[in-house]
Amino acid sequence: MARQVLNLYSLVIYAFLMAPIVVVIGASLNAGAFLTFPPQGLSLRWYAAFLHNEVFLRAIGTSLWIAAVATLVAGTIGTMAAVYYVQFAGRRKEQLRVALLSPLLLPEVLTAISLLFFVYAVGIGTTTMFGLLVGHVLICLPFVFMNVTSSLEGYDPDWTMAARSLGAGRWTRFRRVMLPLIKPGVFSGCLFAFVISFDVFTISFMLKSIGSSTLPIQLFDYLKSNYTPEAAAVASCSIFVTVAVVVVSEKVLGLRIHRF
Repeated sequence: MARQVLNLYSLVIYAFLMAPIVVVIGASLNAGAFLTFPPQGLSLRWYAAFLHNEVFLRAIGTSLWIAAVATLVAGTIGTMAAVYYVQFAGRRKEQLRVALLSPLLLPEVLTAISLLFFVYAVGIGTTTMFGLLVGHVLICLPFVFMNVTSSLEGYDPDWTMAARSLGAGRWTRFRRVMLPLIKPGVFSGCLFAFVISFDVFTISFMLKSIGSSTLPIQLFDYLKSNYTPEAAAVASCSIFVTVAVVVVSEKVLGLRIHRF
């Protein structure tokens, strides 16, 4: 009886989490002219409209580019920070951990406003995408740090000492000994970083450069003056991209990571 109740509870939770996705995808297939659910007939006309909308396609390209660069930078910095935290931080561990996780502890809007003041103070403003990239790296960094730190908790420093005794330099010890063992954590952290960067709204809204928009911002601007199922089609494609990145990365790279 208790197992059945637990299964029912889990089913309700999953249904609650999946309901918005089902509604969005269902609305994107609406044959009518307005964004409604349940759909008034089924049609792919709004997906065709979306694929011919250069503004949305440009926004997707911008989002993918920013997410890729932010993931690369956050992955590099987060991995180095995690290694330092576990092996060399000593009594400064708690202060370093709080500092690196502070973007998650503070409301995102406060982080965005603070970064906006910062980029204007240093003279960057919104003329370039540098400020937007800084914001995305900052919001993604904690996810890389937490995943790599978890992998490093099971790492035995004696393995590094053994490699050092055999004449391996620092870079060789990291590349041949430490990295293969913590690679699943690095991969998971970067995957989280990419998904978060691709979908983040507040940071992008505050720091976007003039003349460019990420997909969430472009969708927000579109909904202010239009209420067609094309918006649901765009949102559905965003869901598909996120799921595809996770599935393809796991299928293509997952086994390689564990065999490396």
